[in-house]
Amino acid sequence: MSDPLVSIITVNYNAPEITAELLSSLLKLNYSNYEVIVVDNASTSGRSSINLKKQFPFIHHISSPVNLGFAGGNNIGLQFAKGEYVFLLNNDTEITKELVTILVHYLQNHPDCGVACPKIKYFFKPEIIQYTGSVGLHPITSRTYDEGYLKQDTGQFNQSKITDLPNGAAMMVPMKLIQAIGGMKELFFLYYEELDWAVYIKNAGFNIHYVGAAEVFHKESSSTGINSAFKNYYLYRNRFLYIRRHSKGIKLLAASLYFIFIACIFNIIKHACKKEWSLSFSIIRGLWWNIWNDAYKEPEINAFSFLNKLSLDK
Repeated sequence: MSDPLVSIITVNYNAPEITAELLSSLLKLNYSNYEVIVVDNASTSGRSSINLKKQFPFIHHISSPVNLGFAGGNNIGLQFAKGEYVFLLNNDTEITKELVTILVHYLQNHPDCGVACPKIKYFFKPEIIQYTGSVGLHPITSRTYDEGYLKQDTGQFNQSKITDLPNGAAMMVPMKLIQAIGGMKELFFLYYEELDWAVYIKNAGFNIHYVGAAEVFHKESSSTGINSAFKNYYLYRNRFLYIRRHSKGIKLLAASLYFIFIACIFNIIKHACKKEWSLSFSIIRGLWWNIWNDAYKEPEINAFSFLNKLSLDK
């Protein structure tokens, strides 16, 4: 029996050099039946990934006229994907040659698996772990933590298992499941979209699995910056948005009060004491956005509003 087609989707925003490094690493794969879809998320002049088609003619490239964030960019790619499985892969990752083979075989042998996530380690410190499964989200603090985080990999997390949450840097999902529940919610734009998606996946009767034999190396925050106000804004905005979407009654009240009056106030003051004014203000902006915006209304400009105008770049 031939291996099923896998659609590998990655999104570029102003980082063609980093995207090229991912594409180079994909050439190492020992899995032959795959397609690669690169979505350029309205990069600024000279930073688009369109020119990568010259170096990597095997890719399918789509240029979005609008930056739709992580969720929207991937949703565009999903509309062009033909695979039985879809592998959403951050452009700031590099892979091992067995990665796709291991994940496909795992999904084939675990029909309850809605998302298969590999072990994720730091590219510049390849012995250090970022993700080996995740515990979360606490009903009051809305905090989660990645198991194995910052630990040295000695093989102690090689066992595969069901876990609470996926990691958006690398997720393989059956296409049939995506067709049933839809793509990620573009309201999030950036961060927490995969955690929101996991709720829908679990509600559909599937589980999130960590696959310990598969590995990805992550450069992390290459597009957004590690401590940027841009990143901080979406982290706080979307953490509260997630609370509003998935907490009810007394849990919603308790989680909201904790987030606003403990987590936010503490970090606003902490950044202000360090004169990190942009970071303090980004938290306030994130709270303000939640006051004025519906938690369920998707943006009017989204991946599906202009799909009929998009085609694969020649």
